[in-house]
Amino acid sequence: MNANSPTVVLVPGAWADEGSWSSVIELLHSKAIKAVTVALPMTSLAGDVAALDHVLAGIEGPAILVGHAYAGAVIGATRSAKAKALVYVAGLAPDQGETVAEVFNRFGHDDRTPTLAPGADGMIWLPKEAFATAFAQHASAKQHETLAAAQRPISPACITVPVGVPLWKRVPAWFLVAERDHMIPEQTQRFMAERMHAHISAYPVDHLPLVTAPALVAHVIADAVAQTRD
Repeated sequence: MNANSPTVVLVPGAWADEGSWSSVIELLHSKAIKAVTVALPMTSLAGDVAALDHVLAGIEGPAILVGHAYAGAVIGATRSAKAKALVYVAGLAPDQGETVAEVFNRFGHDDRTPTLAPGADGMIWLPKEAFATAFAQHASAKQHETLAAAQRPISPACITVPVGVPLWKRVPAWFLVAERDHMIPEQTQRFMAERMHAHISAYPVDHLPLVTAPALVAHVIADAVAQTRD
């Protein structure tokens, strides 16, 4: 791997963890692309951006940030000069003054989208059955069990704070639109991708293609790496 080539920084969204990127990492490494993951506490947006910045501080050279779902807001909020491009995988990309919740709810959801509300601990957990019906319906039953067991809940504080000027207004962006997404509607994804003038790829995948269609995700990331390097 070229020491001067960009490092891909993979950030999981709500109800996933760093392990959800494992297949994508293997594919990127097979293409001689460096990749690392970020663990988000998901207790506040500022805290999650700080966790990303901590990882970026330890990287030499440029970075390409990849965010799934909620993590799209996190990668858009960093001010690190190392970030040279952004890749959204069924991501959420609030504009200045918007909250994650506002863009998540911009258009109507379908009847498979689960009801989301804080539990007794104040965190929002995804109902176990939703992994098979809405979150990753293209995954296997065994994968559903693993995803449910490893899920990271998210605090309402992460999604109710207006963001500043997003990084996608200054650096190029790529967006993988998940056409079979029952968490973030395709219409919502296309709205965000188009307003940021992203390089758009659309596939008939579910909300978690990093697990269910990793080759497609790796292809989009590799394209961002190649064009950023050029």
